[in-house]
Amino acid sequence: MPRITYQNEVVIEVDTVTPILHASLQHGIPHTHVCGGNARCSTCRVLILDGLDNVCPRNEKGQKMALRRNFSPNVRLACQTTVLGDVALRRLVLDDQDRLLVDQEIAHAAPRAVGEERLLAILFSDIRDFTAFSEAHLPYDVIHALNRYFSRVGVIVKQQHGQIDNFMGDGIMALFGVDDPANCALNAVRAGLAMLRAVDDMQPYFEAQFKTRLRIGVGVHYGEAVLGAIGTGERRRLTAIGDAVNVASRVESANKDAGTSFLISQRAYQQVSAQVTTGRHVQMPLKGKTGVYQLLEVTGLAAPAGPAPAATSTHVSG
Repeated sequence: MPRITYQNEVVIEVDTVTPILHASLQHGIPHTHVCGGNARCSTCRVLILDGLDNVCPRNEKGQKMALRRNFSPNVRLACQTTVLGDVALRRLVLDDQDRLLVDQEIAHAAPRAVGEERLLAILFSDIRDFTAFSEAHLPYDVIHALNRYFSRVGVIVKQQHGQIDNFMGDGIMALFGVDDPANCALNAVRAGLAMLRAVDDMQPYFEAQFKTRLRIGVGVHYGEAVLGAIGTGERRRLTAIGDAVNVASRVESANKDAGTSFLISQRAYQQVSAQVTTGRHVQMPLKGKTGVYQLLEVTGLAAPAGPAPAATSTHVSG
């Protein structure tokens, strides 16, 4: 008979027609099921840790809930799921606090509330020497200057099919591939180049108003992240978490040591190598990460192939 292994290492045997929820209850394993196991809630959901191939396809009720809650393939309603072979799983709703979170997810229609693993391009940017700038000017001027900059880059990110995930003081984090995964790394690179051009266009304003030049650094990484809604109540928002986010942040920071303005990771470069031109190739450790990373300076977009006259590449100096 198939065996189900729970994360707390309890192992039970089950036949191929008994849903996971009922198997749990029959063996005395607490398993939340607010609606009584009738697929009218998602509190019995489980995460399949191993053996997904041994899980039966979703039935109509399970598929309907999966679409409504945007479940990833390895999240299943236990009341509607049977197994054909050994699986390992984790119950996702364990107590009253978990049930309250589920109620909030539904009440606010939070997208991807339960989280899903996705391949994303992640862009970080940061204003250089912003601390000195903020100390030298009135708070109102600092906020006004930031909003002027953010309004420009926000439009750029949206034009390149991305979305700003977070404003962090003088920096931003933007995600590409949330709704349209095609060419997400190239879209992120295009956005980064456009941001650098926008900063160049803003120089006369900053020099006239603040007697300073505005400089930014941009970093892009491509990798797996968990995409989901976090927060509470009306302040829930979609974000990405995971090692890919940390790497993207460190890639941007590496510009300072490399003397560049725009760096991308080797993995991001593999996605866009035919469409971009590069300058310096550097190998360096990233703060908080082990090993040495290959980073590449993006200098512009490659000229399109074909008989048409070659377009002038955009060049950004370090």
